[in-house]
Amino acid sequence: MTADKPCDGVLFRQVIHVPQSAIDQNGHVNNVEYVRWMQEVAIRHSEATGGSAAMRSVGCTWVVRAHRVEYLSPAFAGDCLEAITWVATVERVRSLRRYRFIRKSDGKLLAQGETDWVFVNARTGKPCAIPETVRACFQIGKQAEP
Repeated sequence: MTADKPCDGVLFRQVIHVPQSAIDQNGHVNNVEYVRWMQEVAIRHSEATGGSAAMRSVGCTWVVRAHRVEYLSPAFAGDCLEAITWVATVERVRSLRRYRFIRKSDGKLLAQGETDWVFVNARTGKPCAIPETVRACFQIGKQAEP
């Protein structure tokens, strides 16, 4: 992954050059790669906004409660994709993050998904309230569409 236009306020964008190692026996990107890319782009977004530092400063971390991915069209080795993510909601201990994967050469939406993240104490693993110092690092894009 390489940075493109990292953050425009709500949306965070990351370029992915699809390697041969991401290709499965069907000749296209393996579905597991999208989940891995979702996690990577979420982490990079959090790092870019100061969210990761704010999270660590209160002794907490994010864990995944659930991933949902909808595969719409295949990607292939050598394709250049744009991964776009944004925080859709922030509740007391949870946050919903959304993703889109678009092939840059033709603008085709290849996959979309979301992750339900839970904010937990890094030592105990127990959910805890998301402090304002962490919330303030992210603009909420409830209706954001890339």
